Amino acid sequence: MPELTWPWLLLLLPAPWLAARLLPPAVAGLPAVRLPLPADVVDADIGGSTRSGRPSLLALLAWLALCLALARPQWVGEPEAPPRSGRDLLVAVDVSGSMSAEDMVIGGRRMNRLDAVKRVLADFLDRRVGDRIGLLLFGQGAYLLTPLTFDVPALRQQLETVQVGIAGRETAIGDAIGLAVKRLRERPQAQRVLILLTDGVNTAGQLDPMKALELAEIEGLRIHTIGVGSEGGGGFMGLRLGAGAEIDEATLRRIAERTGGGYFRARNAAELAGIYAEIERIEPVEQAGEPLRPRRELYPWPLAAAGLFMGLALLAGWRGWGRP
Repeated sequence: MPELTWPWLLLLLPAPWLAARLLPPAVAGLPAVRLPLPADVVDADIGGSTRSGRPSLLALLAWLALCLALARPQWVGEPEAPPRSGRDLLVAVDVSGSMSAEDMVIGGRRMNRLDAVKRVLADFLDRRVGDRIGLLLFGQGAYLLTPLTFDVPALRQQLETVQVGIAGRETAIGDAIGLAVKRLRERPQAQRVLILLTDGVNTAGQLDPMKALELAEIEGLRIHTIGVGSEGGGGFMGLRLGAGAEIDEATLRRIAERTGGGYFRARNAAELAGIYAEIERIEPVEQAGEPLRPRRELYPWPLAAAGLFMGLALLAGWRGWGRP
């Protein structure tokens, strides 16, 4: 819709008429103020007419168009929110055999660790509007399931298909960090974030976690680590699940501290949800700025019209249109 930036300048519209009525006439012996207009225009009152009426009408139109241009008309569009600029966030989920331990409860229902992670992680992802998010799975090796994307619904659908053991029964924490470094190294350094969830220790893979940590420090990757599972390791009905069940908290804490992230312990689903809330506080989503209304300047049009009308008025006076 059209708007005037300086509408008060329209108060200049009656200025020529007021000048003609209020300024004193020329004093004898002194030169009179002369306007750069044809005689027919000068002699005519603004809004009146000469013998032809054409020059004064054109001059009037020129003045109206000039005042409108001075008021600076603009075309103002609908409000538009500027795009949000978020982080490049990779989520690395342990899918080793120990993640099948059923020691998590959500809504009164007991479920295994991986299912609890998927349920709580889905809610976390829905709130990361503006982030590019990728999903990385690791077991005996590390694999990128979903590259960085803004399409959170598609990522959630892929997350639902993940099963325990899909990447092997062991745990390759070092490979997971190394793959995250590789995938994020081309992104702006301040935006590189990895959330790593595991319930065990590094038992597989080609890259040692400490070597992977050095690479992460060099590349400026910030890592938040989450140890998942009840106290005493990954047990189910009193049975131990093997060497991979114990959580290497010392290593996870060292990785987080040296990269500027945080280490968290999730013994149940409620704590896991609280951890995601804390990560949201540490890594806030950058909110969009105030909605802006696009503006397009329109003053060149009345300015051009003013020049056209004035030129026609000068031409009409010079040619003596309507004179006897």
